Amino acid sequence: MKTKRSHEGELFIDHRFTPGLTSEQTQAQGLPVGAGQGLFETPTYTCSHCPRVVIMNPKRTRPRERCRKCDHYLCDRCGAIMAQTKECKTYKQFLDELQEKAFKEELRSG
Repeated sequence: MKTKRSHEGELFIDHRFTPGLTSEQTQAQGLPVGAGQGLFETPTYTCSHCPRVVIMNPKRTRPRERCRKCDHYLCDRCGAIMAQTKECKTYKQFLDELQEKAFKEELRSG
């Protein structure tokens, strides 16, 4: 049985031999404070409802969004959408529907 941790990737930033980046520069890129100084390593995951890669901030205190239907973590944006719609549509399902629609349109026009 796979765990959610088995789907994680890893972000590794090494600024040990450079002046590094300011906190403002790292935050502008969506990175946690301190990510531009020294050695920074943190897990990542890809949202199952969109192709967004999420950097897991080790200092985050609020719970991560999770879809109970597909049993995967979501980015904050998709988590907010899921809270409103209660609909689970994975990115794979979206691509399959898009491909099916394009195929049907091609059959009609050709």
